[in-house]
Amino acid sequence: MNHQAVEQADTRAGGVEAVDRALSILGCFTELDEGLSLAEISSRTGLYKSTILRLTESLVRSGYIVRMADKRFAVGPTPMILASCYRRRFKIEAFVRPLLLSLVEQAGESASFFRKEGNDGICLFRADCRHLIRDQIREGDVLSLNGHAAGQVLARFSTAKPRTRTALMAKIPFISLGKGDSETAAMAVPVFSGSEGLIGALAVSGPLTRFTPEKLVSIRPLLLGFGERLSISLASKQYAQARS
Repeated sequence: MNHQAVEQADTRAGGVEAVDRALSILGCFTELDEGLSLAEISSRTGLYKSTILRLTESLVRSGYIVRMADKRFAVGPTPMILASCYRRRFKIEAFVRPLLLSLVEQAGESASFFRKEGNDGICLFRADCRHLIRDQIREGDVLSLNGHAAGQVLARFSTAKPRTRTALMAKIPFISLGKGDSETAAMAVPVFSGSEGLIGALAVSGPLTRFTPEKLVSIRPLLLGFGERLSISLASKQYAQARS
C-alpha cells in the first residue's frame, strides 16, 4: 500500500486528519488478531510507522489499544465499554438474551438478534449452540442486507408501508441457503416494538449441511413463536394483526 498516497488523501478529506488515522488503526483489527506488529498495522492502514507510533500513544493512554510484552498492539478495554453503551441504548437486552438461550435450546442451532444501522445489519446479541461446528457470527459483526436471511428481513421490513408489511408477514420466515456465505444457512423473522415498529430481526443459523428440509420445517414454528413472543414483550401486536 502506498503510504504517501494514503496520508496525502487524508489532507484532502473532511474531518480531523489525526482522528481519521487513529480510527483507521482501530479499524484494522479483526477478531482473529491476538495482536498486530507495527509493520502489520502499517501494511493494513497504509500509514507510516512513525505516524502509527505517534497515534498509538494516545490510543494506549485512553485504553483503546494496549501494547503487549512482545511489542505488538492489541485492542484494549475501552471499545468493550462503548459496545456495552451501544447495546444499552436500545434497552431490550433483558428481553432478548433469555429468549435467545431458549431458542438455541429448542432449535439446536445458534440464534442471533440483528439491528439495522444505515445500510448494514449489526449483530447486537448472540447465543451459540453446543455444536463444535457452527457459523461464526459474533456480537458487533456487520451483516450485508443482501444475503443473510436476517439482512433480508431488515431490508424489506424497514421500508415497507403498512399494507406491504402485512403481505410480507405472510412470507416469513425468510430463509437463506448459502447466500452471503456459501456454507451457511439461516432463517429469520422480524421483531417489532409498539413504539418504534420494526426493531430488529431474530435469526437461527448454522452450517448449510445441517439445515435439511426436515430441519427447516421443525425450526419454522419455533422461530415464528419466539419472534411473536419478543414482539409482544416489546408491546407490539404486529403478529396478531397480520393473522387477522
